[in-house]
Amino acid sequence: MKTYVKFGALVVAIIGTLVWLAAGGISETKTYYKTISELGQMGGGATGKRLRVGGDVVTGSIMRKGRAVEFTLRQDALRLKVVYSGNDPLPDTFRDGAQALADGKMGADGVFQASKIQAKCASKYEAKPGKAPAPLNKAGA
Repeated sequence: MKTYVKFGALVVAIIGTLVWLAAGGISETKTYYKTISELGQMGGGATGKRLRVGGDVVTGSIMRKGRAVEFTLRQDALRLKVVYSGNDPLPDTFRDGAQALADGKMGADGVFQASKIQAKCASKYEAKPGKAPAPLNKAGA
């Protein structure tokens, strides 16, 4: 009987440790999507929290400074300065006017420190609202 108690205690300890690690991992990787206006409404509460923010890249705002890339996201009339210093290269579709998502944390200085950038695919493959899609060109036609 003593062996079963030791084995049961070991199993409970292992399962408890796994649950604790899983719960800690989930809370560390949790990211909330916010718009630029929602980010502004959060005020100082946004500082240091993992967030994802999206908007359009302002034309002419992309500047490379060493390994860091600075740019500005725009949503309606609101703007947010972003500094990306991640290790991954920027997506090919990341350019002026593109829609982009930045994952990172808001700095105390009001600059969003991004660790990951995603650029949305160009909408040139979709029909404009209210219009039919363009026909595909076929070889020999």
